[in-house]
Amino acid sequence: MLRKLLLALLALLIIIQFFRPERNLSDDNTASISTKYALPDSVETVLRKACYDCHSNKTVYPWYANVQPVAWWLSSHVEDGKRHLNYSSYTTRPLAIQFHKFEETVEEVEEGNMPLESYTWLGVHADAKLSDAERKTLISWAKAQMDTLHHNHPPDSLVRKPRPGA
Repeated sequence: MLRKLLLALLALLIIIQFFRPERNLSDDNTASISTKYALPDSVETVLRKACYDCHSNKTVYPWYANVQPVAWWLSSHVEDGKRHLNYSSYTTRPLAIQFHKFEETVEEVEEGNMPLESYTWLGVHADAKLSDAERKTLISWAKAQMDTLHHNHPPDSLVRKPRPGA
């Protein structure tokens, strides 16, 4: 009985290898954050190593992304990350949303919520862990972009409008 169960499980694991999610490899940056906002090399380096895999149109996949069901989990994780913040399509969002995403960036990085702990488990993506200096760099940059927006736009254009029925 146990042997049949193990064989069935093995067969299932082999079969699911043929069902792969679509990969996030478009690398379309026509509306990238860098097309509108100053992006110094120091900030670009931090974003590339700690943010872009889940928050851009180009994910660099690790070897284990070829194994199901891990690939499904990673695909879901990337889709969710891009739904919250996508640096590759940043400038397509209304100005108030762009401003709010800078606010969220500051908040998430200050609180240590980003990058996600699950992204760096067991030393995987260890380079994505931000040092205190990198956190300060990213936070200072986001705050500077917010200051620039405040300086160049009317205050009411930076406020998110309530959704109807909310």
